[in-house]
Amino acid sequence: MQVEQEGQKNYLTVTALTKYLARKFDVDPYLKDVILIGELSNFNPKATRHRYFSLKDDQSKLNAVMFKSDFDRLTFQPEEGMRVIVQGRVSIYGPSGRYQITIKSMQPDGVGALYQAFEQLKNKLKEQGVFDRPRLTVPRFPKNIAVITSPSGAVIRDILTTVQRRYPIVGVTVFPTRVQGQEAKYEIVRALQRVEELKDQFDVIILARGGGSIEDLWSFNEEMVAQAMLQSSLPIISSIGHETDVTIADYVADLRAATPTAAAELAVPVLSEVLSLLKTYDHRLQSVFYKQIQMLKKRLEYSQQSYIFQDPVRIYQTYAQRLDELTLQLNKQSQQMIRNQGQRLEYLHQRLKSQNLSQMINQTRLRLVELDKQVHKQINQQLQNQQNALMTHIQLLDALSPLKIMQRGYAIVEQDEMIVRSVNDVNPDHPLSIQLYDGMIVSTVDQMISKENRNDGR
Repeated sequence: MQVEQEGQKNYLTVTALTKYLARKFDVDPYLKDVILIGELSNFNPKATRHRYFSLKDDQSKLNAVMFKSDFDRLTFQPEEGMRVIVQGRVSIYGPSGRYQITIKSMQPDGVGALYQAFEQLKNKLKEQGVFDRPRLTVPRFPKNIAVITSPSGAVIRDILTTVQRRYPIVGVTVFPTRVQGQEAKYEIVRALQRVEELKDQFDVIILARGGGSIEDLWSFNEEMVAQAMLQSSLPIISSIGHETDVTIADYVADLRAATPTAAAELAVPVLSEVLSLLKTYDHRLQSVFYKQIQMLKKRLEYSQQSYIFQDPVRIYQTYAQRLDELTLQLNKQSQQMIRNQGQRLEYLHQRLKSQNLSQMINQTRLRLVELDKQVHKQINQQLQNQQNALMTHIQLLDALSPLKIMQRGYAIVEQDEMIVRSVNDVNPDHPLSIQLYDGMIVSTVDQMISKENRNDGR
């Protein structure tokens, strides 16, 4: 311990005393592992990291902290005023000099708290719509059933006996798990995941356990078990505890049975009833077939007695008579058409004979010659008009040509490949290019006189 001296007096610093007391707390074996019971106070359920609150009873209050990694492992939701049992170590927090308990685990106090945790999870899943989701349908005639339960005890015997008695042709595979204790929830989840991996081999799942107290059944009230059941693509029949026991797994399952025997009865039909039903269907089918055959037989007999089958020639006699009538009509119409065409041909022949073909040809030839002359005349006239228009445009372009203007003494001045239009456009340091009618002059600028200066006489 650090001791400061001033004259004849010895004193401690606050930090030194705090460290000394903290050391005392750390080495005290009774404070390393303390189990307390108390009521939660100043608890903030919305905190995202570590939880800081108090534990109190009727006479005292103790500061407490629970780090996020430990808090996330809780199976219930702590609430203000809840009575809990905690386990942790007692220490002194140096910056404030106060002692506190660092909690490693927490559980509700008593069975009433378990029911409270049960109601909390049930309400949470209800708000998420889990209980209102569409349930999977249990197949009527399953081929293989997966049973998740303890491999020993009356539950598995009841299920196997019932299945064997009712529907012995179905396959049953047992996925042995613990159904009670701290490790039970993990084994149940792993069994559900394993069945999901082999989902193509099974048709339905039975999740079962015998009766017990709420503590014994608590593994089936764990959220991780409920979530694993929701991930299953196979329908799940639950049978947890007695008929009056209801767990979260029962709420989540696709179908709930009061007992393991009832679960097996819901999973499989009675083979004898199925066979009896098949026989009934077989008799009905045979009866229907017999009636159909009798009806068709009567129709055949009726058809055989028809005049068509008694005298088949009558089927086509009417058609043969009709064919003869149509043939006669066709011959008659064809002959009439030939006579009409012959008369028209004779008429045209007479008209052709009455015409003087040589005269017609000569008249046509003269007409073609006249038309040819008119066409050549029009073409020559059009060409003459186009030539006159072309000469007019040539003369106009020549009159407007810059070269024509430059013949009258004008020039085009350029500097840096740009036409100079004003003295303000001239850079005196660059040469000028002066384009004349018959050539170009390259010149330098010695002096620039603007229009205003020239008017002033400068």
